[in-house]
Order: sequence, then structure tokens, then C-alpha cells
Amino acid sequence: MPAIPTIRRRMLGVELRALREGLGHTADEMAQRLGWHQTKVSRIENGRSGVRLNELEAMLDLYGLTDIEVREGLVNLVKEGKGRMWWTPYADVLAERYASYIALETEASSKRTYEMTLIPGLLQTPGYTRAVISALTPGARPEVVDALVNVRLARQSATLRRAVPLNLWAVVDEAGLRRSIGGAQVMLKQLQHLLEASEEPNITVQVLPFASGGHAGLMGSFTILQFAIRNDLDVVYTESDVSNIRLERQSDLATYSQVFDKLHAAALSVASSRKFILHVVKDLQ
Repeated sequence: MPAIPTIRRRMLGVELRALREGLGHTADEMAQRLGWHQTKVSRIENGRSGVRLNELEAMLDLYGLTDIEVREGLVNLVKEGKGRMWWTPYADVLAERYASYIALETEASSKRTYEMTLIPGLLQTPGYTRAVISALTPGARPEVVDALVNVRLARQSATLRRAVPLNLWAVVDEAGLRRSIGGAQVMLKQLQHLLEASEEPNITVQVLPFASGGHAGLMGSFTILQFAIRNDLDVVYTESDVSNIRLERQSDLATYSQVFDKLHAAALSVASSRKFILHVVKDLQ
């Protein structure tokens, strides 16, 4: 699997960019002085390329960083970024963009998500997940489907059952509740699980009913990942027809944060959302 931009790699990139900008040089200028390809420094800074320890030392020497404690901290980020992650055993079935997403999700402190057609992945039951994967990957071998279901369950464990669980705020369109994926019994278990999950202190679920009419989320599903370490690591993922698109500019983050604020304002309250889900459950029984 190609290198994954974990939060540690992105942290390193942010620190290296700050050092370079403090000297008043461009990334291309520094790459040239290091004898590297002109885009290498930029790719390291944005977390899309890893860096070897000897390369890091060369950068820090060029940037004039002499503080031993700071240097050791940056070296440790490289070492930690090379560690084995929980999804490594599934490397042969994970697309790079999906692995990149779960690498960041695993270390996020909070997640705000709007789902237009499905139950959010972190709140899915195994049966529902299997039905979704089977629909999205027709003809996939059973062992591949099994592996992808296991990845989804592992994602839930890595985020919602860790020592400090992820704060999840999900706005779910009514279509996600009404669409019968996997059949009535699968949907019944899924909605019951959604009700149970919504009672957890770190999970907020709101329903955006059809009756709300036109709304800011009509452009499609999206997710905002936030990190406790520093807010310039926050990222937005949007869904296209073929992939997830990662947006990191502050303007994009501000735009999607405003959209999410409008969505949760238009959605039912938490208490009313639970009543609405219960109503859908009764329709299935």
C-alpha cells in the first residue's frame, strides 16, 4: 500500500513548513538547495510524502534548527509515523484514498458528518455494512467483502471505543432511514442500533426530514475531521461519484462548517430525532 498521510506525518509537515517560512524561502528554493526534486519539500509539508531520518536531519540543518529537544520531537514524529497501524492486515483490499481517510479518522478528536443516503459508517451494524459493500462492489469475492466488513468494525472500535472516544455529531437525511438496504430485518436492527448509539454521551444524531425541503446539504455528503493538537490539521472530506476528495484550505473548512451549522439547525432536535427514528422502526415491525 502507498504511504499513508497519518496525523503524525501532517504534524511534521506543519512544523517543517513553519520553519521554512520563518526563513522566508519557498519550498522549491529549499528543495533545490537540498538537491531534491522541486516538489519534494511541498509533498513532505502537506503530508503526502514520507521523509527518511537522514533527509529530515538534512532539512533541519539547512533550516538552522539547533534546539535539541525540538529536533528530537520531530525525529520521533518520523519514527511514530512508520509504526504498524491497525488496518495494515487489510492493506490488500483497501484503496489508498480509503486508507488515508481512516488514518486521519482514527486520530481525530471530533467528527461532524452529514449523510445524504446512508447511515454513517461508524454507526452501522455488520449486516447493514455487508449489504452496503455488496451493493457498491458487485461481484466482489466473499473474502473481500468479509475483509471490508471487518475494517468497518475495526474503525468503530478504533474511534468509538478508545480511551478518549471520538466525539461524533451526525446529521442523517431521512432517506438514509427509509432506504431498505439489506431488507426489513437488517434495517430494523440497524435503526435500533442507531437509537442505542444516539444515547452515548459522545454521539449526537439528528435527522433531517424530507419536510425540511431544500437545504444546504443538497450538494452531497461530507465529513469534517477535527484534531485536538492544532486546528490547522483539520480536514474536510466530500464525496464524488468515484472517490472521496480531501480539502484542507481554511476557506474550505469555514465553508463546510457553515453548511453543517445550517444543516443541524434545519434538522430535528436530538429528542425529536429519536422519536422520528422510533416511528420508522415501528413502520418496519
